Amino acid sequence: MTNGLNRINDMKSEERGPLLILKGISKAFPGVKALDQVDLDLYPGEVHIIAGENGAGKSTLSKCILGVYQPEEGSMIYQGRPAVFKSPREALASGITAVYQELTLIPYLNAAQNIFFNREPRIKGTCIVDHRKMQSDCRELLKDLQCSNMDTSKPVKNLGVADRQMIEIARAISCHPKVIIFDEPTAALTSKETSALFDNIKKLKSQGTGIIYISHRLEEFPIIGDRITVLRDGKKIRTISHSDVPQEELIHYMVGRSPKQVYKRTSVSAGKTLLDIHNLSDREGKVKGCSLEVKSGEITGLAGLVGSGRTELARLIFGIEKPSGGDVIVGGKKLTGRSPKTMARAGIGLIPEDRKQSGLAVKAPIAWNLVAASLYKYFPRLYLSEKKNRLIAGKYIKMLNIRTSDENKTTGELSGGNQQKVVLAKWLASDADILIFDEPTRGIDIGARIEIYQLMDQLAGEGKAILMISSDLQEIISMSDRLYIMSEGRITGELEKKDFNMETIGSMMLKNDMDQKGRTSV
Repeated sequence: MTNGLNRINDMKSEERGPLLILKGISKAFPGVKALDQVDLDLYPGEVHIIAGENGAGKSTLSKCILGVYQPEEGSMIYQGRPAVFKSPREALASGITAVYQELTLIPYLNAAQNIFFNREPRIKGTCIVDHRKMQSDCRELLKDLQCSNMDTSKPVKNLGVADRQMIEIARAISCHPKVIIFDEPTAALTSKETSALFDNIKKLKSQGTGIIYISHRLEEFPIIGDRITVLRDGKKIRTISHSDVPQEELIHYMVGRSPKQVYKRTSVSAGKTLLDIHNLSDREGKVKGCSLEVKSGEITGLAGLVGSGRTELARLIFGIEKPSGGDVIVGGKKLTGRSPKTMARAGIGLIPEDRKQSGLAVKAPIAWNLVAASLYKYFPRLYLSEKKNRLIAGKYIKMLNIRTSDENKTTGELSGGNQQKVVLAKWLASDADILIFDEPTRGIDIGARIEIYQLMDQLAGEGKAILMISSDLQEIISMSDRLYIMSEGRITGELEKKDFNMETIGSMMLKNDMDQKGRTSV
């Protein structure tokens, strides 16, 4: 694959140098040096991937470029001139923008209003916003991203995570920047949406736009990348000129060790059924007569496209949404009047798809997040002891290798992988016997991913019953012992391990004709 220098031979002579150069960038926070003398350059028409574990410094580096953070050391040269941005607004005015991993949309505005916020088109000769043109331009941008079916008049708070991510991407592209930083842009996207994004990135490259692409998805690197810079513990490990480096070698650079097995799954010893769902439906028609069972000692997978009803089913089981019919049986006992509180007391834990919105109090300390689901267990009189809380937190921080300098650190300051471990630790602390993992590795790096897989394997070995929801077929095939497939709100099939293959699962994910029971034997 051609590197940045070779690709710019056809450009004008004044454009042949790097578009962006970072030299010796260092940034420290209390107790940690996030970046240590990092160098990076970016050429016009190049996708330069930044790879590394959570906490390696990838997002911190991008925020130094954008002016969110000011580095203590180092310099930046942009378009041949020294540059220092004091805010993302200054960076945008100079042609640098970003699609952040954490969504930054205004929830009560619609797609068009978010995309063109502070840049609204005006009716000629007036200060009045031209809503018709704004909606038209919005639909055109989303059409290029193959999202023409999105309702652009709805407040974005009513849209799914994937739709909101596409709006973020459309907003960045609409600015016609010279440099775009993509921070985990495909974490919530389907394969179709990812393909549409990659088509747009190729178009941006052909126009000379420089792209910094931060991702944990190693399979994307050879498809989209030209060069890869690996960071580890805030330091640059190396820049690789070609993206076809063997995956094992790349993982070694990223985590400092060669993983013998990414997907760890030991021998299965399935026990009794702990969770039994019969003909469960919701009131909005997103879940239609679904039945499944989850056994102790087993990881049961639930696969399906985004919008198939997987997350809605998990929320229905956990009592967040109210059912229109059907039963949830836990340990042989049918539960009525379900709510998150009663389900937690029945021994069910939910690790949600959107951990920051639904799984954590991000502004609260780690220690209090860890006991949030088990207050009655540890503090039956609701007299909260900080000393006892610290001891409990220390136990689970050590057990799950949560990387933090202090159990009273604000949870939102942790990396994505460590936040995910806090959500998991919260339910381990509650002694939950049934764990529902909804997209357990979304937005976390390969090192944290390996640790999450090992924990899931260990928990199953201890007799826990695990229901794992994932849109990553490789992940769900490798980790599941049995597999249900969901499409258009229904369970369209059930497979045993020996029958797993991508073609069969893909076909079932698109299937919509099934029996009235919501369950088909294969």
